[in-house]
Amino acid sequence: MSDEIAFDDFLKVDVRVGTVVRAEPYPEARKPAIKLWIDFGGDIGEKKSSAQITVHYAPETLIGTQVMAVVNFPPRQIGRFMSEVLVLGFPDENGEVVLARPDQEVPIGGRLH
Repeated sequence: MSDEIAFDDFLKVDVRVGTVVRAEPYPEARKPAIKLWIDFGGDIGEKKSSAQITVHYAPETLIGTQVMAVVNFPPRQIGRFMSEVLVLGFPDENGEVVLARPDQEVPIGGRLH
């Protein structure tokens, strides 16, 4: 079992759902990645992310897809691209990322409970 955290620590992690509005290949990245622009609506708005998800996803298939992301980490420079949110996923049997997504459409900006 992993290290336990307090429930209050969990509440500090702001996980929201957003819709991918733009996606492009990121061939300049050290590891194959896709640049994502995700609309979280409301006060958060549109944020960018670089995600290493090229094995299971192509940029054109991601447009309109809802994804889950941590929106309160500080921005991180990924090569020449500023990643503003951390898109969430789980490794498959080969360690390749499969996106964490709601199984039905929900309002954008919704916070994980």
